Amino acid sequence: MASDEEIVESSSVDSQTIATDTTTATIVQPVVAPPIAPLPTVPLAPLPIRVSAASRPQNGEVGASDSDDSDQDDETAPVGATSGVGYEISEESRLVRERQQKAMQELLMKRRAAALAVPTNDKAVRARLRRLGEPVTLFGEREMERRDRLRMLMAQLDSEGQLEKLMKAHEDEEAVGTATRADDTEEETVLYPFYTEGSKELLNARIDIAKYSVSRAALRLQRTRRKRDDPDEDVEAEIDWALKQAGGLFLDCSEIGDDRPLSGCSFSSDGKLLATCALNGVAKVWSIPQVNKISTLKRHTERATDVAFSPVHNHLATASADRTACLWTTDGSLLRVFEGHLDRLARISFHPSGKYLGTTSFDKTWRLWDIDTGLELLLQEGHSRGVYGIAFHHDGSLIGSCGLDALARVWDLRTGRSIMALEGHVKPVFGISFSPNGYHLATGGEDNSCRIWDLRKKKSLYTIPAHSNLVSQVKFEPQEGYYLVTASYDMTAKVWSGRDFKPIKTLSAHEAKVTSVDIGADGRYIATVSHDRTIKVWCSNNNENETMDMD
Repeated sequence: MASDEEIVESSSVDSQTIATDTTTATIVQPVVAPPIAPLPTVPLAPLPIRVSAASRPQNGEVGASDSDDSDQDDETAPVGATSGVGYEISEESRLVRERQQKAMQELLMKRRAAALAVPTNDKAVRARLRRLGEPVTLFGEREMERRDRLRMLMAQLDSEGQLEKLMKAHEDEEAVGTATRADDTEEETVLYPFYTEGSKELLNARIDIAKYSVSRAALRLQRTRRKRDDPDEDVEAEIDWALKQAGGLFLDCSEIGDDRPLSGCSFSSDGKLLATCALNGVAKVWSIPQVNKISTLKRHTERATDVAFSPVHNHLATASADRTACLWTTDGSLLRVFEGHLDRLARISFHPSGKYLGTTSFDKTWRLWDIDTGLELLLQEGHSRGVYGIAFHHDGSLIGSCGLDALARVWDLRTGRSIMALEGHVKPVFGISFSPNGYHLATGGEDNSCRIWDLRKKKSLYTIPAHSNLVSQVKFEPQEGYYLVTASYDMTAKVWSGRDFKPIKTLSAHEAKVTSVDIGADGRYIATVSHDRTIKVWCSNNNENETMDMD
């Protein structure tokens, strides 16, 4: 190789020659170039190798030449170069890859969860969540959502390898099930009764009620068939006549009944007497239609809540907040006291045979009493809150109860079973009454409405938007049920048609809440009592000879 000095000299000579050739008149001085410093040798980094899609190994394949190539690269790579293959991945590609990996994990988790056996019973799902240490339920979570949450939780435990925890939960569940089955077998050996055994007196009463109701039902059906088949019977005309008489009701008499608000009233079976009770615990008997006081009944220590006349004898019963009911004669003699309720009484009613008395109470029960002996024959539960209204079917076979749980129930006195639960009211139900036709039932409550139920179809037949305040009492006309009367806290009582349940007459004369209403046996008189302490007797404008034919 030539030295640096020789290179400089040769370059100067060449420059002189070029200058001589190109110039003819002037002489150019030679230019001496400065010496050039040697360039440093810097090792270059290897370029990134891009692997083509064709040369990549597919899923499940192994690149056989990768190891060889990597070995050769390691041997031929310069010092300072990396041994592995480097990839340049952008931030967007990294995020896409992470999303793909996450979606794949979720798919695998769902597949694993679908293969797991999860209980279908919601109680078992809650129990397993509790054993796994998870919340039993979340806010707004439904049964299927709770089951899906348990499924995903079990799949997660399975993927994390926590099978021991899961198996322990299964073992605890099986142990509890085994213990429960063992307890069940022990209980079966003890043979606890699932019912309360009734007394001999109750059995005799059920037999007596069955015999009585069969004969009454046969007479009712016979009368219905006769009206249907007899061409001389015009039922529609008879209904029209009864509604016309009800539409002509007028205020016949008004009398102050007590110095405290009145709470109940009842006509005697012959319609000649009227009994009332007040919040001072005193009941009184009045003559009809003059409304003259005959006797005063004093025994209760708390307010009297209801009064009822016997359908057979001239006996009457009163209910009170002192948890007792009393049986009286019309002259004021006390015959019997019925004790047993644990809270104040509400309403009271006689069985059509006159042998039994039904009472309701705020202790969530209604009870059946024997009039002759004073024994408590039946203590019946079934309402979740206090029981208020009570009424007997005209055949004597059924009894209806209603209460503060917005529910009305129909019970079979011959078997003791609840045969019907009438749901429809949205607030407490205070009044209940059976129609003499045998298949209609009326209820009224705090939702200001009166509902008509069809016992044959077991559903609500009609809803009457009756009043602007709560309905305190409902009564059907006692002969044929051609109309019904509702009393309300809006200070009125209203008469409704029993055929199409349209309004017939509004009885408005009270100045305070109307608490009770009753209809005379012949349908001629209607009595109402109120918190304004007055008794008002309403009379239809018919003559003595124009009375409805009775069987």
